[in-house]
Amino acid sequence: MRIGVLGSGQIGGTAAKLFARAGHEVALSHSGPPDTLREQVAELGAHARATTIRDAAVFGDVVLLAIPWRSRADLPAEQLRGKIVIDAMNHDRPDMGLYDLAGSTSSEEVARAVPGARLVKAMNTLPADDLLNRGRPGAPMHDRVVMPIAGDDSEAKAVVAHLMAEIGFAPLDTGLLRTGGVLQQPGGGPLAGKALTLLQAEAALQGRGAEGEAAAP
Repeated sequence: MRIGVLGSGQIGGTAAKLFARAGHEVALSHSGPPDTLREQVAELGAHARATTIRDAAVFGDVVLLAIPWRSRADLPAEQLRGKIVIDAMNHDRPDMGLYDLAGSTSSEEVARAVPGARLVKAMNTLPADDLLNRGRPGAPMHDRVVMPIAGDDSEAKAVVAHLMAEIGFAPLDTGLLRTGGVLQQPGGGPLAGKALTLLQAEAALQGRGAEGEAAAP
């Protein structure tokens, strides 16, 4: 599969490494010129390339968003229309606080910036070190760390669930973008920032009215 990664920082760079390791073609991008990613891309292997953000969006069958949330208006919305888009961003402020969402969720605000994209919230709950090191490809699902996913497009979620299983996590469908996404985002989400097994995740969701279930990879 061709995967475009928008953002080359801790989460974007780590995700690119995991996808390349799983055998996917990866286009890594950031706000600067592609040649500034030369060394980082060389570490990813022969199936990785550096591109502009717009070209990475065009390249990907699936596109990962890992730029600062506050810069979501700069996303190439037209190139993302109709694409399966993984929103790995959180609504963090530069001062380490959180933006006031005024009753919305971080991914709903991203969806407004990329109308027509098949948006799935995922890869936003773990620090980069855990994302890189906690995946266990080949391990039984019940022994893996959970990767929550939320979205309104069931087919898009199934594709993302398969990718998460490939890189060694147990996909957990938390529901719709609004009701499930809020469970994953910082600022009160019971799954945010935690490396949990399926049983631990289910326990964390008790009392929240969530109906998370293991997604078929």
